[in-house]
Amino acid sequence: MKLELGYVKVTDVRLGTESKFEDGVVTVDVEAVRKMILENEKIADVQLDVAKPGESTRITPVKDVIQPRVKVEGPGGVFPGVISKVDTVGSGKTYALEGMGVVTAGKIVGFQEGIIDMSGPGADYTPFSRLINLVLVITPIEGLAQHEYEQAVRMAGLKTATYIGELARNAVPYRSVVYETPSITEGIKLYPDLPRVGYVMMLQSQGLLHDTYVYGVDAKKTLSTFIYPTELMDGAIISGNCVSACDKNTTYHHLNNPVVEDLFAQHGKTLNFVGVIITNENVYLADKQRSSDWSAKMCEFFGLDGAVISQEGFGNPDTDLIMNCKKIEGKGVKTVIITDEYAGQDGKSQSLADSDPAADACVTGGNANEVITLPPMDKVIGTLDYVTRIAGGNENSLQPDGSIVAELQVITGATNEVGFGCLSAR
Repeated sequence: MKLELGYVKVTDVRLGTESKFEDGVVTVDVEAVRKMILENEKIADVQLDVAKPGESTRITPVKDVIQPRVKVEGPGGVFPGVISKVDTVGSGKTYALEGMGVVTAGKIVGFQEGIIDMSGPGADYTPFSRLINLVLVITPIEGLAQHEYEQAVRMAGLKTATYIGELARNAVPYRSVVYETPSITEGIKLYPDLPRVGYVMMLQSQGLLHDTYVYGVDAKKTLSTFIYPTELMDGAIISGNCVSACDKNTTYHHLNNPVVEDLFAQHGKTLNFVGVIITNENVYLADKQRSSDWSAKMCEFFGLDGAVISQEGFGNPDTDLIMNCKKIEGKGVKTVIITDEYAGQDGKSQSLADSDPAADACVTGGNANEVITLPPMDKVIGTLDYVTRIAGGNENSLQPDGSIVAELQVITGATNEVGFGCLSAR
């Protein structure tokens, strides 16, 4: 499968009375977007705002971040099974609006939501401080259940990102990259001497606002399966969960998965990138055993020499991570796991809830328990009402001057477990 991904540079985002993309500037018709979102009877109100890099602006509580994209050529459309029909995507031509994000925020959905600071020390920990963000501040109707509110917010973000993406359908990308995955037999013929490497991508699917969707299907209802890596780039996998903000995979992460991009960069040079195995993270032991058995079985079936395994979340999913690692290694496939750590504020606690000698090659996104002070900002998009309740905060987190003392957990994307972050070891 081959996909050409064209990157369209966004230099500014403005609110106005018409929607257009011109000379790098996205202009958004505020009332048109409000009308589109308010068609959902579960949403009482929505306000639009723009947050730009370097501004003294705080966005909270953040639900999701989405990159606008548009399918220009080929089958299907972006976000299949949710916005578009369920046609298989990942081939043809797609445009991505680089430098822009659609952020959903507003009244809290689940306690594990986050903060994006556009300047100051907090901005150094999140990649989303580098984007020009169109923020949707969404107010639900009274008495709406949490899971219904989450669904309404998710759809509002996806619809808006699709709407914005369409504005760039006739744009000229400043750069294009072709990503291609050959079939198994073709790959063996093309690269007989290169190690065969796959990516085992664990999807958060514990339920109770901990869901991820694959072609519109809740991942906890699926078995481990294979997809082409380019399907991710067309939005085949979207976020629908409220795991801790620091290691949550937003929809933006799925669209721009750096493990996929790095493996593609080495494909045909140092390795043969066979493809992506997606597997879920469930609550019950039997489900964990089933999913990890299938992941290991598929690694064996595809004749992999090595596999990169990433997880999402912490604690309970650590068990899935280690089960996948141990079983895949048991098939003779070398593994590298990507995780983050909850090692206590002093860094002296056990980093993962589970471990095994087979997990001897590990990449960490950092310690989510590290404490940081976020200074007050001149502007808050959303509300500070919940910063003492979100994961990583406490009853004393919000200071009288508006500053926040909390763990890195509160910062969206701070210790992301696909490696899309800003931290490094020295």
